[in-house]
Amino acid sequence: MNDPLPQVVSGLELWQWRIYARNAATSADVPPAEVDWLLQEVTSLDKLALRLESFKDRPQIKLSLPLSKLATLWQQRIDGRTPIQYLTGIAPWRHFLLAVSPAVLIPRPETESLIDLAVAAVDNTGVSQLQQGHWADLGTGSGAIALGLAEAFPAANIHAVDCSSAALAIAQQNAQQLGFADQIQFYQGSWWEPLSALKGQLSGMVANPPYIPSSLVPQLQPEVAWHEPHLALDGGSEGLDYIRHLVNTSPDYLRPGGIWLIEMMAGQAPAVADLLHQQGSYCQIQIHADLAGIERFALAYRNY
Repeated sequence: MNDPLPQVVSGLELWQWRIYARNAATSADVPPAEVDWLLQEVTSLDKLALRLESFKDRPQIKLSLPLSKLATLWQQRIDGRTPIQYLTGIAPWRHFLLAVSPAVLIPRPETESLIDLAVAAVDNTGVSQLQQGHWADLGTGSGAIALGLAEAFPAANIHAVDCSSAALAIAQQNAQQLGFADQIQFYQGSWWEPLSALKGQLSGMVANPPYIPSSLVPQLQPEVAWHEPHLALDGGSEGLDYIRHLVNTSPDYLRPGGIWLIEMMAGQAPAVADLLHQQGSYCQIQIHADLAGIERFALAYRNY
């Protein structure tokens, strides 16, 4: 998004564009705060200066791209419903700032809870060895979960798998930029397949698999249905295809007492719990709600 030569506009000119952009956002039912998110990426202005409009009287403000291009980008947000994260190339997640592109699902705030649940699950076992050894993030996308696990379990080796080479490139970029490149290994492939050498050794598996029923994907909000990778969304006719696969294949890879943890869609909890019970290799099957009270996560332990 950056232009090699900074562009200069007056504070008044930028203030006028900001008013226009915020009004356009309100009319299009887009959060006006996203205008300031975009401006922070292309100027040196901070949240406070934007909120107080204290930049209005400055004779000049440097932009990393022409104001006309900024206006074009914002029009993509309004008319094309391009997510702001894809326009800026950045998504905040936990306390990371992650690089994102249309090759990866935008990491959601509710997914942050997977890391807290993994930590609590280890603590609940009293088996400190689970903090070490091998952990897998299957379907890593931007690498968010792998990065969260690496930070939470600094003595563990994290294995991040994705079938998309474009997604892996983003995930590796994030691991490099955030200082976790030595702790996370990346693999291109389908679910457990690249990790066959680690059968029976995994301390834990965490995943946010595709779980939207195929028929619902086109009905999602335009920002999602039009722009995010359907590969990361479409979970088959019931939305359970990949969850079912992970239920059935993970026991071969998890060590006794190892942790199985996924995110799922509202309403899927009974079916997922039933799949785990029927498989027969899991114990202490639990369903956890997100901050909105929606049953969002399934957790289980590999039988001893």
